[in-house]
Amino acid sequence: MQTVISKDGTAIAFECSGQGPALILVDGSLIYRAFDQEGAKLARLLSDDFTVYRYDRRGRGESGDTEPYAVAREVEDIEALISEAGGSAVLCGLSSGAVLAMEAALTFPDKATKLAMYEPPLSDDVAARQAWKDYTANLRQALEAGRDGDAVALFMMLTGAREDQVEGMRGTPMWATFEAVAPTLAYDHIAILREEASVPTVRAARVAVPTLLMSGSASFPFMPITATALAEAIPNAQHHVLEGQTHEVEAEALAPVLVEFFRN
Repeated sequence: MQTVISKDGTAIAFECSGQGPALILVDGSLIYRAFDQEGAKLARLLSDDFTVYRYDRRGRGESGDTEPYAVAREVEDIEALISEAGGSAVLCGLSSGAVLAMEAALTFPDKATKLAMYEPPLSDDVAARQAWKDYTANLRQALEAGRDGDAVALFMMLTGAREDQVEGMRGTPMWATFEAVAPTLAYDHIAILREEASVPTVRAARVAVPTLLMSGSASFPFMPITATALAEAIPNAQHHVLEGQTHEVEAEALAPVLVEFFRN
């Protein structure tokens, strides 16, 4: 494990493997290196072509955290990793991490030279936006009251888990792992995705680097709609559908698509 120091003094833990141009993986909600086996597998599959950087986003795993939180600070974390990598890198963001990676590409397009986004969880559907606003209001209440487990439960039920399934997970080692990083749900879902989680087509139109939007054919129905909307908004973008993949994309399906896009 290595660390870089971000602009605000926060230590960001990372590991790198492989050889070739730098590729930084930006995780989505709750994920960090210690229990992300699929992320480790993806890094291995990419390491023949790239020097792959996996890192713990601030507030997770072995990385530090500094209050008050701001999306700009997480963008600076990515910039610090790019500097560590030699001054330029391609970015691959997954789920809410895709939106964060897009913010980084907007902020320093001379350093983040290509962008891949897998299923940013955004939607312009009126009912979906209202459901998201209700969820973030409840999430804020749970976190402010120190009910981290309830915050995790809210997120899991939002993504399709039944209440009995969630209750069955409470008390397991995995649940404790999620609870430890529950406060970062506010980073992703209130700050990065915003409280409506609508598709930011106007902002996306400012992305200047070549961009790949990806969605899974077996995922939530709104995901390809969102990916298409963003691909149409970003000037130099394309949309690729991964057959049979859900929101929990498999490394074996994702890796060859990333290699083809980043190498060409």
